[in-house]
Parts: sequence; structure tokens; C-alpha cells
Amino acid sequence: MSQNDQNSALKIIPLGGLHEIGKNTCVFEYADEIVLLDAGLAFPTDGMHGVNIVLPDTTYLRENRQKIKGMIVTHGHEDHIGGIPFHLKQFDIPVMYGPRLAMALLEDKLEEAGVADRTELRTVRPREMVRIGKYFLVEYIRNTHSIADSFSVAIHTPLGVVIHTGDFKFDHTPVDGEYFDIQRLAEHGEKGVLCLISDSTNSEVPGHTPSERSVFPNLDRHFSQAKGRLIVTTFASSVHRVNMILELAKKHGRVVSVLGRSMLNVIAHARKLGYIKCEDDLFVPLNMANKMPDENVLILSTGSQGEPMAAMTRIANREHKQIQIRKGDTVIFSANPIPGNTIAVVNTIDKLMMQGANVIYGRDKGIHVSGHGAQEDQKLMLALTRPKFFLPVHGEHRMLVKHAETAQSMGIPAENMVIIDNGDVVELTQDSIRVAGKVPSGIELVDSSRSGVVHQRVLKERQQLAEDGVVTIAATIGWNGELVSVPAIHLRGVVTSVEKSRLERSVVQTLETVLSDRWKEVTHNFGDGEIDVDWTKLQATLEAELRRQLRREFQRSPLLVFLMQTPIKPVSVSNGTRRLEAEKVAS
Repeated sequence: MSQNDQNSALKIIPLGGLHEIGKNTCVFEYADEIVLLDAGLAFPTDGMHGVNIVLPDTTYLRENRQKIKGMIVTHGHEDHIGGIPFHLKQFDIPVMYGPRLAMALLEDKLEEAGVADRTELRTVRPREMVRIGKYFLVEYIRNTHSIADSFSVAIHTPLGVVIHTGDFKFDHTPVDGEYFDIQRLAEHGEKGVLCLISDSTNSEVPGHTPSERSVFPNLDRHFSQAKGRLIVTTFASSVHRVNMILELAKKHGRVVSVLGRSMLNVIAHARKLGYIKCEDDLFVPLNMANKMPDENVLILSTGSQGEPMAAMTRIANREHKQIQIRKGDTVIFSANPIPGNTIAVVNTIDKLMMQGANVIYGRDKGIHVSGHGAQEDQKLMLALTRPKFFLPVHGEHRMLVKHAETAQSMGIPAENMVIIDNGDVVELTQDSIRVAGKVPSGIELVDSSRSGVVHQRVLKERQQLAEDGVVTIAATIGWNGELVSVPAIHLRGVVTSVEKSRLERSVVQTLETVLSDRWKEVTHNFGDGEIDVDWTKLQATLEAELRRQLRREFQRSPLLVFLMQTPIKPVSVSNGTRRLEAEKVAS
């Protein structure tokens, strides 16, 4: 290692996953090399009308694309790999390393998005080490989470070892028999860990997170009590949960119909890789299941989060073409709502109940456990790795603060840790950790077309439409700076007690006042009766005054669409004749 290497700082820059749940994306930068760790997506809030996917702002990566040497993928959840196809449309990533299941799911995404040629996918095994660039040597350490084939990573840098936990909990009885490699973590702790970067999702929850296997007896009991059809929804990516549901279906003599593209996709890959073991004859198409006795049917569906287009939501809305709820059906929600989805989930549950279904849901039923470690799991991670510096990630602000408090209780000094936000540049040396700047860290919004980003201006207009409606005003202006006729006014979605005739008079008065007061500012007289008018400036002036007037009239801010028709304008041409040109300015 050169003297220059020893003097350089390791930069850790999260672009997503801080002060929020989702879109986990982290940049590791040393000298002239960048390595990415995961690139996830998040789901839109209620105010993001028409938005399907929320991504982190990747301005920093686009500006430094020549430095990018590769990506580390920890596991296959959407909040860790869902953003990759979108990012590859903007910059290349030479190589991506990750677990077999995550790489299989990612390969499909890249093929569908048409960007498979922008990177190379390489699978890794437990304890395998891969070199990325000159400065990064990455070791994959098996952990346990709510998806199969999940890893923590030890990143060997010129300054020392940095351990990123990824999403984790300590599950000592994993469904797939793949145990957390606690021994390897302890070995790194014994040799010395410069910094631990750790999942904070459940830092407010005391105790240990229960094993995934603890759900099995509770699901078994509910399955045995169900007399009619069973309809079960869970996260498609919760491979262990899906595996248990299929195991219980066979035990209780039920065939399984799978609803939802993501569920079909995950099951297919998990079976191929051996993470789900069941016979082909367990599965039947829905049209065949509809002809079988209710007590012999289980329908496994997406939609545990009330997603608008998911199968369970369409069933609840009576919009599914092949299945309708009937009395005697038992619906099991084997998932808790993630933040922001609670209203959508309870609305779905209400609709199912109103149609006669017996719906089993809630934390007290023991049919869901988290994939993230609680306080005692986090303490065990700190005790095993014994880091010099600590960086809590993956969580909302209060979760990061609580995780930092837990680390202090384990003997890490407060000055050896920082609580950061997306875009903060953490500089790590062998002797210090500090926030040394900030890079762009906003969000990029993608709608259902998935072909382009929904810009903030468009989103603001959608919010105005949803909240206050739209007012369209069309006016024709003459060469003398006067209205040619009464403006046409149309209201859509505007709640008002103002009579239309009164509104028309008010609009006319506003337009006439502005034209009278500002006409000379936007015109230039050439003599011989010819004048030049700055129609663009006039339109902007009229629009601004109309917006103020509408706010006064409605006590709201509806979206204004102002169409201004200008008169036919004579234009001189080189042969001395004159032609006519119509101008229209609209916004």
C-alpha cells in the first residue's frame, strides 16, 4: 500500500435508505474508484399521484460514471435491487456480484428492461472473496433474513475492514437450513473491524426477532380451521414463508393456484435453485381450481400491501376476472403493512370482510415475523464485530438514533459514530469518522409507463389537480391591446360557490386592467402603424395576475391553463409582398 493510499479517506455516501424505509443504495469511494452496494426502490406516498416507483437521485453517479468499478448485491428484495434496471439506462456498471437467487431475479429484470448488455452478472457463494477494482476486496458472509440467499459483506479496503450487515436477523432455526455465519463475523471482530454499517429497521423493538420457523405452527392452526377455500397473501420475495405455505398446503390436502406475476417468478427461480422443494402436481391453474371442492384449494396471491394492481386488491375490488370472494373463504394476510401502506391494507381487509370472507390478520395472530433484527440482535452483531467506528443505516431518523444509543451501551464512544442523511459524505480514516460534505440526494419518480422520470413540476401539477382542480381560460387579444370577445372559462374538479357569470366578470376585469396598465411595456411601435408585441411576456403577466385572482376567488390554488389567441400578424417578405401568419401562444 502506497503512502498516498494510507493518506486517502474512504468515502461512504448513502443515496437512499436513510431517514426512510426503502431504496437502499450506498456508494463506497476510495481514490478514483467507486463501488456500489445495492440499488433499491421505494413505493410512492399518497401525494405522488400516478407514480409507481421512487428511486434515489443518481446525479452523483452520472457525474462520476468513469469511476464506477462494480456493484455488491446483498440479497434479492426490491428495496435493494429494484432500481438497478433504471440506473443502467443512465450509466454502465462493469460487473455485479451477488447471491444466486438475487442474480436470477435481477437477470429477468435486466432482460425485460433491455439493459442486460450494460453489465455482467456473477454469482457468489458463502465466504467467497471477489476483487472489485484495485482497492476493494469483498467477502460474502451468509446471514439470515426473510428472503433466501442473503448476505452481509466484509469489504477489505486499504484502511481496514468495513462490515456492512445488509438486512439481517439472527435466525438460529432457518427454514432452509442455511445458518448465519456467526463464526466468520467473530473472526473479523477478533482481527479488527474498522467500521460497522448496520441495519437499523427494528432498533426500537426490544428483545430478539423470532425465528421465521415460529410462524409455522400458527399458520398450521389457521389452515386446519379453514372449512372453505384458503386465500393467502404474503410478500412474493419471502421465499421461506412461501415455502412453509406450500408445505402446509400439501399437509392439509390442498392444491395451490398462484396469482401474481412476481409470485410466479420468485417461486419458479426458488424451485430451480432448490430453496423451495415441492412436487409439480401441487400446482394447478386457477380455472381448474375453481372446479374443485373448496376445502381442497389454496390460492397464493400477491397484494399483502394493498398495491392497486395486485391480485388481492383486485379481488377485494371485485375486479378480478377469475375469482370472487364467497362466504366460507378464509383470507390470511401473512405480512404486516410497511410504513405508508396501512390505509390501503385495512381498506382491502374491509372490502374482503364485506363480501363474506373470514380475514385473519394482525400482529397478535403470530402469522408474520420481521426479517430484521431487534435490539438484542443488533447488540449481538456489535459484540461479534467489535468495530472501532459505527454507522447506523436503513431506517427512519428515530431508528438511527436508537441504534446509536444501543451501540453506545455496547461501549462505542459517541464521537466514533455519526447519524447521517441521504447524500451525506462520510469520510472514514484509520483514526476518525466525520461528515465531510453532501452530494445531490433527492428522488426520481417513475410512472406506470416506466419510460421516463416524473419531474417535480409535473408532480406539483398533479397534486394541484387532485386537491384543487383545474381552471381553463381562453382569451383572444387584439392589436389594440383589448379583449376581442368574452373569455371562455371551464372548471374541472373545482369546488366553488362563485356563480359563473360573476367569475366571468371578474376574469374580464382582471384581463382588462392588466392590458390597460401593461400594454405599453410589451409593445414597440415602428411607425407606419406597425407594432411589435412581446406576446410571451404578456402571457406570463396575465397568467400571474389570473392566478392571484383565482386564489382570492376560491381560497384555493387550482391549476390554471391559460390559452391566449393573438391576432393575425402582417409580416414583410423580401419581394415586397405581404403574407399572413397566425400566432398562438398557449401554456
